[in-house]
Amino acid sequence: MGGSNKHVVSTTSSSLAIVEANPPDNKLATIEAPIISSYNDRIRPLLDTVDRLRNLNVMREGYVCVRNRIGEETYEEARMQEELLFKTHPLLSMIDDEIVGIPVLAQKLMVIQATMIGRCLPEIVRKINIKMETAVVELNKLPKVMASTGEALMALRDIIDSAKESLLRILIQGDFSEFPDDLKMHCTARLADMLSHFSDNLQAKPEDNNKTEFLMDEIKILDECKCVGLPNFMPRSAFLALLSQHVDDIHAKPVEFIKKSWDYIEGVLISVLSKYSDNFPQIQSSIKRAGRNLITKIKEQSVNRVSEIVEMEKLTDYTCNPDYMTSWTEKTATQQSFINAVLHDAKMPENFSLNGFGNVKISHLRKYHAHFLQQAFDMKMRITSYWTIVLRRIVDNLALYLQFSVKSLVNVRFQKEVVAEMVDSRGGGGVERMLEESPSVAGKREKLKNSIKLLKESKDAVAVIVDQNSGYGDR
Repeated sequence: MGGSNKHVVSTTSSSLAIVEANPPDNKLATIEAPIISSYNDRIRPLLDTVDRLRNLNVMREGYVCVRNRIGEETYEEARMQEELLFKTHPLLSMIDDEIVGIPVLAQKLMVIQATMIGRCLPEIVRKINIKMETAVVELNKLPKVMASTGEALMALRDIIDSAKESLLRILIQGDFSEFPDDLKMHCTARLADMLSHFSDNLQAKPEDNNKTEFLMDEIKILDECKCVGLPNFMPRSAFLALLSQHVDDIHAKPVEFIKKSWDYIEGVLISVLSKYSDNFPQIQSSIKRAGRNLITKIKEQSVNRVSEIVEMEKLTDYTCNPDYMTSWTEKTATQQSFINAVLHDAKMPENFSLNGFGNVKISHLRKYHAHFLQQAFDMKMRITSYWTIVLRRIVDNLALYLQFSVKSLVNVRFQKEVVAEMVDSRGGGGVERMLEESPSVAGKREKLKNSIKLLKESKDAVAVIVDQNSGYGDR
């Protein structure tokens, strides 16, 4: 500066040093001042490392490494940074004179920059390590590229075994820890609720009962089943005919229940299959199709079986349940009082209070003979007592059959159906397609590999400077 024969050379690609204007032998002779030496030894490598991170595009991985070049800060910005670091960095207080063309502010900015960068580098290394570990984990989660049909079959077996274990926990053991926040996957509880609602609906009294005059269904059946026999003896054919009518009235409800149950189970099955085949998109549709085909078959078989369970109730009037006799005896105890109210009460009441039925209309029954009314009343009490047992038996049978079918699905049929679908050439060659990596997975694999490579290079670049400058900034 002025008449001095020394100049400062400062570039972003070379060291900052003091050189003589007229060096001997036309060679530059470098004379380094303390701040220049510090710059060359400590400051410049730190700034170069940040440039290196920029060149590696490490910012794409979520780490933004920024540094301003000397002279880009305003005086106010530099002064504020100086105040923040002054107490912990005595070196700043030692800089109070301009050194051969390097202003005091520029010198202090060098130290401040180096200090701030030096402090950040260990944290950058730590974060790069975390990012790299995460990328490695994600890469390892991707399915291994299948090299042979045998290897593909082993991978398929792993999918089936994992899905089977999940279904066992969810559908049979009632363990929903795998899907804690998805209420639809709390399967045993959902199926129990569905069964409870079905039971209540099945045993609810039909609304059209009030529209039928009391005992008229029974009288009609008895009239159609008249035969020669003992007086006041109810023909068994009449009871079975009335029972058959009752069964026909409720037949659709058990069938509808079993269909809804398997629709629900299908949703659970597809969710589980989706989860465990997610890394194999090339076969995921085939596996889901196998699951849907299996449920379709089971649903059809279940509808047929439930129809049989219901239809069996038409064949005979049998039960070993002692509640039947108890209930029938209690209900028939009022038979004579009922007949007297219909035929002999001089007041000719319109209604009669009957236990279990409430107030029933009786005026329309006065045109019938006593023996006919006795038969109708007896059949009404018998069918009412027996029907309660029939409905409970249907509910119990459906509950047992559903549990049996679900266990069969999980333990036997699931694996067979999926394997058959995947090895059947007509199914699209599922196993063979496992040998082909889908474009989306291949792209993800390549991206993760590049990310790991970039992060490793960045880590190595920073680690060298961290080792060289350990403890710098605290002196």
